[in-house]
Amino acid sequence: MTESLEEWLGAYLGEKGWRIATAESCTGGLIASRITDVSGSSAYFEQGFITYSNEAKMALLGVSKDIVATEGGPGAVSEACARAMAEGVRAATGSEVGLSVTGIAGPTGGTPEKPVGTVYMAVATTAGTTCRHHLFEGSRLEVKAQTAQAALDMARDALEASD
Repeated sequence: MTESLEEWLGAYLGEKGWRIATAESCTGGLIASRITDVSGSSAYFEQGFITYSNEAKMALLGVSKDIVATEGGPGAVSEACARAMAEGVRAATGSEVGLSVTGIAGPTGGTPEKPVGTVYMAVATTAGTTCRHHLFEGSRLEVKAQTAQAALDMARDALEASD
């Protein structure tokens, strides 16, 4: 049987004695749900934040108002926001790994500059923070599913690179 990303992540974190925390916007908790689908995940899953609003991003994760500003700032759907969310959730929970996603799942909310399916994700670890940008296609549920899969894959890549 093939090991899922969630199972790999759990085994890796367990082996290191590390904990992970998530900060999710466009996925609404789907990543945390997938991580906690694995039996024994309470040993390494610290906490998950669903920070849909800009206010929640600022209050819970310490994302600056300058980042989420719609006028003059990069906005909540940006690399800067994903990075701040991942670093913020890591700091807020004391976890070794912070994983974040922010984006536009659709079908509304897109713009020419940031169309529906635009997603930024980041992983913050003791080795630093890495970010990725994706443009997914499909329905709202498909964008959310693709985002969760890509975020877990990114977490695996970041952890493997930190060894």
